[in-house]
This record gives sequence, structure tokens and C-alpha cells, in this order.
Amino acid sequence: MRPDLLSELFPLFNAANPETLTELLSASTELTYPAGRTVLMEDSWGNAIYLIVAGWIKVRHDTGGDYVTLAVLGKGDFFGEMAILDESPRSTDVVALSSVQLLSIPAQHFIDTLFKDHHLHHRMLQMMVRRLRHTNSHFQRRRKPTAIKLAHTLTALAETYGENKDTVPEIFNLPIDDLAAIADIPKEDAAKIMEKLREKDWIVTSQNGQTLQLKGFNHLTQLAQK
Repeated sequence: MRPDLLSELFPLFNAANPETLTELLSASTELTYPAGRTVLMEDSWGNAIYLIVAGWIKVRHDTGGDYVTLAVLGKGDFFGEMAILDESPRSTDVVALSSVQLLSIPAQHFIDTLFKDHHLHHRMLQMMVRRLRHTNSHFQRRRKPTAIKLAHTLTALAETYGENKDTVPEIFNLPIDDLAAIADIPKEDAAKIMEKLREKDWIVTSQNGQTLQLKGFNHLTQLAQK
């Protein structure tokens, strides 16, 4: 990957110096995982930061015999940075939802780069604050009706990771368990609401079942803002 493509694909690096991008790429390793494969075990956190070049992953928590999905991330995002920065143990792992292409950058190399490039350092702080605001916003919606919470989740995924197909936002067709978990609503409610959205033609599943087209994106946005 060329340094300019790294900057275009990852908002984290859009203010980094060209020399920084070249150095990061020279130290990076390309990784590919099929759908369903565990990408990062809970005891492996802190070894590297991972950049999602293509595909979708989920971060899940082991509750002792069962797993709860905490977050879903897509192309252009990254994970593993918190374990690098605070050096604390993790009780989460990462699983590929679709086939995934990643770039991994060794932890110490990334830390050294943060100290050398203050633009990247500042951008990392901005991204961390953005994630904190997302968490706060999610917490503030905890008492909202389930349909509103689900609509917000769908539109947020489309705005952050979606791709346009004939001007219609398209996202990965998440398993209902994962969708319900990140929307913080019961699985049964999520299934019923998704069925209603299909009946309204607001969402359409692709022929291969891999993606969802949000044909009613504007309607979903209005619902999410209530």
C-alpha cells in the first residue's frame, strides 16, 4: 500500500507526516482472515495496533461461558490501541464477521512514532475522544424505544463504514445477535423491527445475503433522531 492510500483510507493518519506513513508501512504486516476466524485472542492484546483495510470485525467479551458483542468495526477503523497505551490485560477478543484484511503495526514502533509525530499524536487523541463521545451518546439513548436505538445503530454503521451502491448506503448484514447487542436491545425486538423495516422496503438484503442496502436511509435517520 502506498503512503497516500494509507492516509486516504484511515482518518487516523490524515494529518500524519509523509515520512511517518512510510515508516509505519515499512514496519507493518499484512494479515488476512476468513469469516468466523478469531483475529485476536484476549491474551494477545498489547502486541500491536491493527488497521482494518477491508471487511468487518466484532469485539466481544467473554462473560464466562458465553460472549457478548461490544462493538462492530469496519474498513478504515483500527483496534488494539488501548491495550498498547495502558498496558492492561484484556478480557475481550476479536472475530472476523466477513473476510478481513488487516495491517498490524508492532506496539513499540507505533508508540515511538506517536512521540515523533505530534500531528499523529494529536489525531490519536481526537479519535479517542470521538470514541468516548460515542460511548456517552450510546449511554444517553439507553431509555429510548428499541426502534429508535436500532435505527441509530444502522445509520451510524452506514455513516462510519458503509459504501454507496447506486447512491444507496450499504453495510454488512450483521447476525441478529450482534446487531441487537450493539444496539442494546433484546434479540427478539431486533428481529421484529428488522422484519418491519424490510416490509417498508427501508432495508433490503442482497441476493447473497452478505449486505444490507439502507434504501430508507433518510427515514431511518429521522427515526434515529427522535
